[in-house]
Amino acid sequence: MFNSEEIFSRNILYWGKEFQEDLASKNICILGLGGVGGYTAEMLTRAGVGRLTLVDFDTVSTSNINRQIIALHSNIGKKKTELFTERLKNINPELKITAIDDFYSDKLEIDLTDYDFIVDAIDSMRSKIHLLETCHKSGVQVISSMGAGNRLDPTQLYICDISEIENKNAPFVSNIIYQLKKRGIENGITVVASREKPFSQEKITEQERIETKSGEIVEFNKIIPASTPFVASTAGILMAYYIIKELMK
Repeated sequence: MFNSEEIFSRNILYWGKEFQEDLASKNICILGLGGVGGYTAEMLTRAGVGRLTLVDFDTVSTSNINRQIIALHSNIGKKKTELFTERLKNINPELKITAIDDFYSDKLEIDLTDYDFIVDAIDSMRSKIHLLETCHKSGVQVISSMGAGNRLDPTQLYICDISEIENKNAPFVSNIIYQLKKRGIENGITVVASREKPFSQEKITEQERIETKSGEIVEFNKIIPASTPFVASTAGILMAYYIIKELMK
């Protein structure tokens, strides 16, 4: 028989029964279920968050296996939203999940103000910028992953305001900062960043073509980053930790 108090008993020993019950009422949206977002979803579920909305258009591929918690040979080709729904419900059967199997863009019908927190684990720059701009202008709490690819050392990750990022010269980060600054946004967004200089043996670019559920065709050049097992997972855990810490306030 399911017993939520027993499942979360070790959490309760730290933060108490009242906060554990409060977590069950929280509603969090996770955009991107890759190496970062997958671990964030896992940790928030094990913490006892009661409602999750999961947004991802992708399926598991062989190249995901080195770093993504849901990526197994038996899951190749399966939808990430479906796999995470099954997995997370198996951790907490009372968890309420809304799974959106779609690509995030300005055409996606989702009201970000419905949520207590937004998790940005998107790797498409255009979508990421739109999401962060929307959250900032709407006053929605968001935490964004900025620097899990092309890195090895998880101990160099840290949480800060976007204005306090130390290594602004990394191309992905600098482009996001530049585009947000053009939109009048220079601070007020929490990020997980890395002090480590990005590195890859070679630069690989692919043409990405995605058809959204609304019929929109999204095309862009995607740079394939080097990804180790250590950094994306740690970034995802840090994001979950930050959310729980903020909710405790």
